[in-house]
Amino acid sequence: MKLPGHDAIARQADEHLVTHRVKLPRKAVERPVRQVVKRLLMALLVLVATALIVYADHEGYNDNSDGSVDLLDAFYYATVTLSTTGYGDITPVSDSARLTNIFVITPLRVLFLIILVGTTLEVLTERTREEWRLTRWRSTLRDHTVVIGFGTKGRSAIQTVCATGLQKEQVVVIDPSSKVIDAAAAEGYAGVTGDATRSEVLKRAEVHRARQIIVAPQRDDTAVLVTLTARQLNRGAKIVAAVREEENAPLLKQSGADAVITSASAAGRLLGLSVLSPAAGMVMEDLIQQGSGLDIVERPVVRAEAGKGPRETDDLVVSVVRGHRVLGYDDPSIGALQLTDRLITIVRATPGARVTPDLRPLPRD
Repeated sequence: MKLPGHDAIARQADEHLVTHRVKLPRKAVERPVRQVVKRLLMALLVLVATALIVYADHEGYNDNSDGSVDLLDAFYYATVTLSTTGYGDITPVSDSARLTNIFVITPLRVLFLIILVGTTLEVLTERTREEWRLTRWRSTLRDHTVVIGFGTKGRSAIQTVCATGLQKEQVVVIDPSSKVIDAAAAEGYAGVTGDATRSEVLKRAEVHRARQIIVAPQRDDTAVLVTLTARQLNRGAKIVAAVREEENAPLLKQSGADAVITSASAAGRLLGLSVLSPAAGMVMEDLIQQGSGLDIVERPVVRAEAGKGPRETDDLVVSVVRGHRVLGYDDPSIGALQLTDRLITIVRATPGARVTPDLRPLPRD
């Protein structure tokens, strides 16, 4: 595989020199622009109402320039009064005009200021609240899952993992597109906008505290760089990466990936199997679609199964994981099952079923 040269890497880094923004999922609220427009319309309504009130009693006001107050003068008076500027060139002279200023114009002035000042305070409060949420999120995030690339592969991978019981609060998505991060946040995932090949972006996602990392970018060379950086930051995390070309899989392994999935080859094999046997292809597709029909799961050996053979268990066992070896169900070296073994079984999917994750690191070649 040809990796980009130093110039290409530098150029790619320059293209991604954007603010690395962390976005937490939140409940649907009114857009800030809409809130500001609504506040401005309310302030304008108060201004128009004040001007009309003044114009209705314009004979009770005196204009120093010509003595009379027309509609334009009424709007001018309303503007300088509500904004507390008060030039004094137009003044109420009659008793009714002064009473109107006391009981009507003054409350409207207070309402006008509340609308404008309230908007500013709300923006500042929202920023403070968001910073507080972000700080609390960072301090409590542990043993989470980081998904790098929220395209078709990354989205499908995390949906599969969440179908086995992983909470969405324990997932952080990294993608260079802000629109993609917005979509991830809308689905309930925390997101970080930025280039995942840069360590500061990975640190914002707390990669050094993650339990497992899914690397699913669009390019194989990006996957290599991301895997290298992620492995440097977290030596103990389980890293699973996807590549398009099978020839790049060994390089991902050397970069620190525990498991590498070749998306193009896997899709091709499924296509070939479906040609040979459509029914077998349907069964395989059902197995890899977690949460419906038949599921292939990995679980520990329970005490009641210890000492028995793989075929003597209630579930359909296809493989036994012993240490760092994956043995077929008919491998004679298995003998009796041990409590330290893990079973890869095919079971009927049931709502709310949870899969016990294997916390041990995968073997590397």
